[in-house]
Amino acid sequence: MSVVSIAPYRAALASPGLKSALILGAFVRIPVFSAGVLLTVHVVTTLGESYAAAGLLAAVATVAIAVSGPWRGRLLDRIGLRRVVLPSTLVALVCWSVAPWVGYLPLLVLAGVAGLFVIPTFSIIRQAVMAAVPSTERRTAISLDSVAVELSFIVGPAASIWAASHWDTRWVLFVIQMLGVVGGATLWWVDPVLRPDTEEADEAERPRRSDWFGLPFVAVCLAASCSTFVLSGTDLGIVARMRELGQPTTIGLVLALWGLGSLVGALVYGGLSRPISTFWLLGALAAVTLPMALAGGALALGGFGFVAGLLCAPTITASVDQASRMVPASARGEAMGWHGSALTLGGALGAPFAGVAIDRAGAGGGFVAPAVVGLVVAVVGAGAAQTRRRRIAPAR
Repeated sequence: MSVVSIAPYRAALASPGLKSALILGAFVRIPVFSAGVLLTVHVVTTLGESYAAAGLLAAVATVAIAVSGPWRGRLLDRIGLRRVVLPSTLVALVCWSVAPWVGYLPLLVLAGVAGLFVIPTFSIIRQAVMAAVPSTERRTAISLDSVAVELSFIVGPAASIWAASHWDTRWVLFVIQMLGVVGGATLWWVDPVLRPDTEEADEAERPRRSDWFGLPFVAVCLAASCSTFVLSGTDLGIVARMRELGQPTTIGLVLALWGLGSLVGALVYGGLSRPISTFWLLGALAAVTLPMALAGGALALGGFGFVAGLLCAPTITASVDQASRMVPASARGEAMGWHGSALTLGGALGAPFAGVAIDRAGAGGGFVAPAVVGLVVAVVGAGAAQTRRRRIAPAR
């Protein structure tokens, strides 16, 4: 039985490298979370385009970022942080110095190019967090990083939308993206350690991708992708439910309670004495998302959302931890790139899937449909993992 304790946090936070990585991660991720919603506002209000056009822009940027993940991660493994971050930062500087001031089609092209050369922020920070602590404290460190992610997610979009309501979106978009450039320059200057010396000594020969990119790793990435699939569907479901009830002003409150639950869940999971399988957590996340379809008001939905949020960050944290332990240290950058792409694609597919369900079955469909997919993937994945263990055990 797992027991929650603060001792793991004391041990992990004793590392100065972890504290600096967490602070740096929170700073460089704020522009990332701010940009998506800000681009939608910019396209619809300043450029006068439709929401469909804004959705196409988001899709192009998402696909570009997903494609770049494994590629940029592999480069991190091969040539190091500074030689990857510098060209990415320069491309971002050029693209986003121009993009806020042009029409829709040039913006579409520039956003795609910037996405292909995006600074691999999440991969870098997660590797830095893992490198800062011993492997026994890795799950706790990743949980703390999840807390930093939640804080960035809370601060970034809210601040950018507030700014866009007071000033020209072109200037706000320019400033936010330049903060991203500053973040890239900071990463280049700090050059955080991505692999401790002990792991570098153990990895004298570069492993082949086929040595680690197998069914177990793909299954964990699928579970990670399905988690953001459920989360993005839930996000849209919350908006639809509150609009359906005629309470659109309470959307922010419900989302805040949902995010608060995720933050608390991350802290609890990091303090457990042993890890939990990603598939079990995904199944639990999907199961506790289902009751949100029954909520008849903002407080009820916020309460259900808080409970569902308790499983959000732990599911993603467990997938990061599990995936990182399946690969050699010298291939961790590429592995985290694949994992990040899986998260990105899951989030991109979940919203339109939930949207179709909402159109056909009402706001409740935004919770039920993605959750059912999550349950199916969790059951199949957990069953496959158990079967694989039973087959491997006799051989051992």
